[in-house]
Amino acid sequence: MAITYMTKEGYKKKMEEIAYLESVERPKISHAIAEARDKGDLSENAEYDAAKEAQGMLEMRIAQLKELVANARILDESNLNTDEVQILNRVKIKNVGNGMTMEYTIVADSEANLKEKKIASSTPIAQGLLGHKVGDIVEVKVPSGLVKFEILEISI
Repeated sequence: MAITYMTKEGYKKKMEEIAYLESVERPKISHAIAEARDKGDLSENAEYDAAKEAQGMLEMRIAQLKELVANARILDESNLNTDEVQILNRVKIKNVGNGMTMEYTIVADSEANLKEKKIASSTPIAQGLLGHKVGDIVEVKVPSGLVKFEILEISI
């Protein structure tokens, strides 16, 4: 698995999710399996099958999260600057074609959330902006074609 970059906050959230799944959800599913087993014939017991499937999904999620945090690199926010666009910067851009402005924070893929205006560093827009300075006009290849963005502001 590739290295994943995370903020301290993002890492903490993933660790809390692992703890919750292991300490709350895992015992719940074990209890459901035991209850279903007590109901008798396992060959025709849909509850048992559903509980075993849920257990498999939960264990897979826990394994994925553990692998993610094992390969995580915590980003040191004290090293951030606004000379050029980099991960964790907030970037205000203007679509040169239609004049619309928008503002995004470029974050690690695991922390992307469009509602919070946090876009993954692997997205075409973020890739097009990374390494550029205020005033630069960048061309970004999006599904609808090429779009030109002017970088108006870079902040932390």
